[in-house]
Amino acid sequence: MTQLVSRIMPSPIGPLRLVARTDALVAIDFPDHGSALEARPIRTVHAVLDQARRELEAYFAGTLTAFTVALAADGTPFQHKVWDALATIPYASTWSYGQLAKAIGRPSAARAVGAANGRNPLPIIVPCHRVIGSSGALVGFGGGLPTKQWLLAHESKRAPSIGRQAALSFGG
Repeated sequence: MTQLVSRIMPSPIGPLRLVARTDALVAIDFPDHGSALEARPIRTVHAVLDQARRELEAYFAGTLTAFTVALAADGTPFQHKVWDALATIPYASTWSYGQLAKAIGRPSAARAVGAANGRNPLPIIVPCHRVIGSSGALVGFGGGLPTKQWLLAHESKRAPSIGRQAALSFGG
């Protein structure tokens, strides 16, 4: 089993715990909301953790809308399909769970899509905060609804006039 390492980084929404293996980021945790991954904290140079922190800092500064750090989230094939679709939601846009279900070719699977969305281990980078209820209400987010509201407001203030979130894919 690959050993995981972690680092806490400050952010405008509170501390974030970045978790990586040697070649990819595997999780972003909101420490106040618990974490299931066992990872040893490190302070030394770690290319993936360093890149993830730089990119998240640029995102929070409003200068980055697309992430390039390597990702490797554990999940089922269905979850990966949902997470890949999440990564196509344009910066500063929102989709409903129904829209996300249609995007993966499963229009009647909004509840299952919601469950997969809730298990996204890489929030912010894989933008599960951009998914809202069909009524437009903010529903469910691992970092709490105030954090979700902050992220959406942050993006809407800095939305580029042209551009889309780059598609991300998950390694194994």
